[in-house]
Amino acid sequence: MWVAEWVCKGWYWISNWVCKAWHTVVEWVCIAWHWIVIAVCIAWAWVARTACTIWAWIAKWVCVAWTNAVCWLLVIVRSVRRRRHATAGSPGIKHVFVLMLENRSFDHMLGFARLSGTDPATGAPTDADDLRAGTHFNIDPADPTNQVLAASPADFAISTADKDPPHEFLNALEQLAGPGARFPDPVTNGYPAAIDNSGFISAYRGAGSPDPAKIMNCFAPRQLPVLTALAREFAVCDRWFSALPGPTWPNRFFAHAASSGGLDDSPSGFEVATSTLVDGYRFWNGTIFDRLEAACIDWEIFEGDEFPVTFALSGMDLYALDGHFTDFEDFRTKISDPDYAPRYVFIEPNYGNVLPTTKEDFTCGNSQHPLDDITRGERLIKDVYEALRGSPHWESSLLVVTYDEHGGFYDHVRPPGAVAPGDPISDPDNDHHHFDFRQLGVRVPAVVISPYVKRGTIDHTTYDHSSIPATVERLFGLAALTARDAAARDVLHLLQLARPRTDTPVTLPEPADSGFVCTSDAQAASVVAADPMLRRTMAQSPVPAPLKGFLHVSYRKRLETIPIADQAARQRLTSRFTAIRTELEAREFIHESRTILRALRRSGRPLETIRRVESPSTPAPR
Repeated sequence: MWVAEWVCKGWYWISNWVCKAWHTVVEWVCIAWHWIVIAVCIAWAWVARTACTIWAWIAKWVCVAWTNAVCWLLVIVRSVRRRRHATAGSPGIKHVFVLMLENRSFDHMLGFARLSGTDPATGAPTDADDLRAGTHFNIDPADPTNQVLAASPADFAISTADKDPPHEFLNALEQLAGPGARFPDPVTNGYPAAIDNSGFISAYRGAGSPDPAKIMNCFAPRQLPVLTALAREFAVCDRWFSALPGPTWPNRFFAHAASSGGLDDSPSGFEVATSTLVDGYRFWNGTIFDRLEAACIDWEIFEGDEFPVTFALSGMDLYALDGHFTDFEDFRTKISDPDYAPRYVFIEPNYGNVLPTTKEDFTCGNSQHPLDDITRGERLIKDVYEALRGSPHWESSLLVVTYDEHGGFYDHVRPPGAVAPGDPISDPDNDHHHFDFRQLGVRVPAVVISPYVKRGTIDHTTYDHSSIPATVERLFGLAALTARDAAARDVLHLLQLARPRTDTPVTLPEPADSGFVCTSDAQAASVVAADPMLRRTMAQSPVPAPLKGFLHVSYRKRLETIPIADQAARQRLTSRFTAIRTELEAREFIHESRTILRALRRSGRPLETIRRVESPSTPAPR
């Protein structure tokens, strides 16, 4: 028994030590394996991170090199194309500037300027097609026996009591084709053929003006010394027409896209969160800014206030992040830089008080809106010209000053037909009247300015706003956007001098003294706050057509202040916007948006810092 007991004890003792030894070995093997795995993982992570960093660096420089190579190739191709398709104009022009103002017809601004000079096509003496004959009139339906002649002078600003002259699609239809005109016309099934510019007074009376004959009043040269001086000093185009017979927004779209995407009237309300609301207005072939970007040609938009119309275009939020939008107050400083790079510059004015805090819409801006003091826009024109004239780029620049549409004011020249853009309607909500875009709108002022333009040029060439992208495209060797700009005349033929002039004025006359005093936002707010009847009227009125576009821009600009990661806040803003039904709600939204944007500007925190910080999923700017 003792032998078996001893064997068992010995076996237990041996087994115990064997197990302890095995456990110790296994434990140390596991610990060693753990440290080996950690070391391998750390090494692998370091190698992978290093490899990724190196690859990202290589990829970045490959992309940069590829982009630069493509850009250089495009420069070479454009240079060859320009030499092959050389025109008589564009000597040494590297920069194109466009200043587009608001709502004035040619006759209203220059009809009594008595502009005379030389026809660039024939070299013969010629006069502008203006009102000097003194026989152009309309008839007031309230007094059919009275012929109301176009006369001078005009009021520096239209009062709200006189009413903002109507200029929507149906208003322009009446102004061009007379009272009772219909669209589609029962004879042509399109725009009426019998255009005689006879319905300006009747349309203004229909808008509720107590003195509709004022629509025939035109400025005297002494009232517009700046614009008149430029028209005499350079080239005035007396057949530049708005792109369609209608309001601001679609006409401005033609200046950027040679199309309005089918929009034939002011923007409609945004009662639902459509792609146009969030992403902006799209065009099948993009815009001139997209063309320039794809061709590696720098461009810039100078904004006169927080709500530039161009911001309503799709993609402009990303372009803003990339630095393509600049406050106009920096215009003189930027173009004074000898290395200023942008080849195309579009200048937007300050559109004035589109706020709930003032009875006087669009006042205190410089867009020359009919409700605002015309001389403030004269100051803007003077500032733009003199800044460019004093810059290092004057001898390589072309400046076009024009107006988006006629603003309801009389003009005696019958607008001709047009080539339809040919692109599809980009949003069904754009199509208000089923317009085919084969008719140009009312004539507007246009002055082409460059040291290569002969003094006293009177140009009778037919243009419309698609002549702007057409000029840029042909100057820089870009393809046309639509059939409209492909057929449009450019202004390069007006650059007839081989050498730049040395006699162009360094300064322009001072604007006239209108006696207009601008009401500050604070003062206007107190006026409206103390006027409950006005607020009650606004609360019961639908959103006015001219405000809808600016309301949309204010939404898009304000959306940019909310981080993309904060989807709940962005949705709340969108829901509030789509719930707007009244004029008061619209004005309060615009006012709040402007206040937020101004506070950000004063704080020195640009919108791009907001969007770039908040979310790793934020797309990089183009």
